[in-house]
Formats: sequence, structure tokens, C-alpha cells
Amino acid sequence: MRCWWRAWLVLLLAFAAGGPPVARAQPSKVSRGVAVPFIFDPRAVCRPPCQHGGLCIRNSTCFCPKGYEGERCQYATCYPKCKNGGRCLRPGKCRCQPGYGGRYCHKVSCEGGCQNGGECISVSGVVKCLCASGWAGSRCQEAVCPQGCRNGGACVAPGICSCATGWVGGACHLALCRLPCHHGGKCIAPDVCRCRSPYSGMQCMKKIKQ
Repeated sequence: MRCWWRAWLVLLLAFAAGGPPVARAQPSKVSRGVAVPFIFDPRAVCRPPCQHGGLCIRNSTCFCPKGYEGERCQYATCYPKCKNGGRCLRPGKCRCQPGYGGRYCHKVSCEGGCQNGGECISVSGVVKCLCASGWAGSRCQEAVCPQGCRNGGACVAPGICSCATGWVGGACHLALCRLPCHHGGKCIAPDVCRCRSPYSGMQCMKKIKQ
């Protein structure tokens, strides 16, 4: 910005010394709002006026400071340009679309983040979490148990079930009888034995007379 005002001062001094000058700016410092060379006219009028500190160099022609462009210097510019549908709010500042972040909206951002080693990615403009093996859900927050968790069990980690009281096993599929079943009886539910003939009772210890 300081270099821009210095150039303006040089133009004014040159005009006072010998009439309207033809000014040639260095290509690296020229705004895209107007092409060079240009003739600076201190009596020029721009309606509507130049915005964001732009200089009216001749009637209806604005010379824009670095970071702005357009006929009235009304548009901010961001370099690099805002990506993924982002909009430039002011020089170097982008407003990003949902799902993107970073100074130039170049980073994919999943709301809430991805848990358990998940990675935030963009597929065909859709931002989502790519989950590590054994995890699922919008944020990779749900463990996956391929064997399933039966009888009220819950999957708490990949392949690991937390079983309800009275059940054991990798899939919570085995009932637990605190008192053993005798004579070939089988535990089919917590503390419930299924007896083989001719036995009965809670532990299959009572022989049925035939």
C-alpha cells in the first residue's frame, strides 16, 4: 500500500511540472483494475466513486490498489484464488463453503472431525469421513463386529463385544450357568439348563422314573 501512494505522489509532482503525464507502472505492481500506460487527470470524476482507496485517474476510470479489482475497485482479490467454491471477502481472506477450511479453502474439513483414525476426504464435492478398518458411522464413531453381538451385547471395539450379564463368548452367544448342568445337560440361558432324558431339575440332577 505504501508503494502505491508513493507512485501517486510521483504522478502529482510530474503533472505540476509539465502537464498530464503518461505514467508507466511496473508490471508486478499494476492492479488488474486498469491497463497501463494511462494518463492521470487530477480533475477526473468517477461516478460512482472508486472504492477501497482506488484513485480516479480519468473520467470513469479507477486505478485500484493491490488486492482489489473491478471498474470501481469493488472486488477483493485473493491469491491464490479461493478454492472449492470459496468467496474472497477481502485481500487474502476467503469465506469457505461448508466442508472446507484453510486460508484459501484448500483443506477438506469434516464437521466434528473424524474419530478412530478416520480421514476427512472429498468425493465428487461431498465431504465425508473415510473410516479405518473396523469402524463406521458419519464420524467413524461406531465399532464394527462382523460376528455380531447377540443377546443384548454391544460392540465396543472392532470385533469385540461387551456382553450382557449371563452371556459370554465372542458374539455373546454362550449362556452362563453359575451352577453346572449335569448328566449331559446344556446351559441354554443364564442359569437355565436343558436336560437330557431321563434327567430334570435346575442342574439336571433329578432322574425321572420311567
